[in-house]
Amino acid sequence: MNTPTSPSRPARSTARIPLDKTGPVESALGWVSRKMYGKVLDPVRAAFHHRPVLFSYMGFELAAMRWKKLPQHLQALAVMTVAQEIGCSWCMDFGHWENHHKGIDAAKLRDVPQWRTSTVYTDLERAVMEYAAAATATPPTVTDAIVDRLREDLSDAQVVELASLVALENYRSRANSGIGLTSQGFKAECEVPPREGE
Repeated sequence: MNTPTSPSRPARSTARIPLDKTGPVESALGWVSRKMYGKVLDPVRAAFHHRPVLFSYMGFELAAMRWKKLPQHLQALAVMTVAQEIGCSWCMDFGHWENHHKGIDAAKLRDVPQWRTSTVYTDLERAVMEYAAAATATPPTVTDAIVDRLREDLSDAQVVELASLVALENYRSRANSGIGLTSQGFKAECEVPPREGE
């Protein structure tokens, strides 16, 4: 995985709790995060305040990385649709960067905020995004028809994985938004800079 080159940024004032907790565990995990992502992820910084939450979250994320039944581009679109529906700017920022480095079509990542009207998505991609949005609504608005449409192209195992990814991203996005985390500048590192004189 490519990593961004910008240095770790100091904690931003938008977070509702301090993001500057230090100690040996924080130092070690910060080093790992910087190696993987170029900076310490703000959700990790927030979780430093509660070790059981931190290690449970990390364990679940590591387990979810092994979910491979749903094609990667469908995983990406589902997760980013949830983040968009909830309004988690941190998740949208990081999701764009992460999926850009996985090779997901840049136009599809860019158009997530207007997925309902964008013409860049296939029927299946739009059905996955519709499911993600419906499952994220409060209360959820998933219907039999939405799932039946998915089952035309996806196996039952893939539908289960989709439901689980949507639930996981709801956890991430709601926790990050509730703590007040905002964009950490990841997406900007994916943009092509303008040529000199433009």
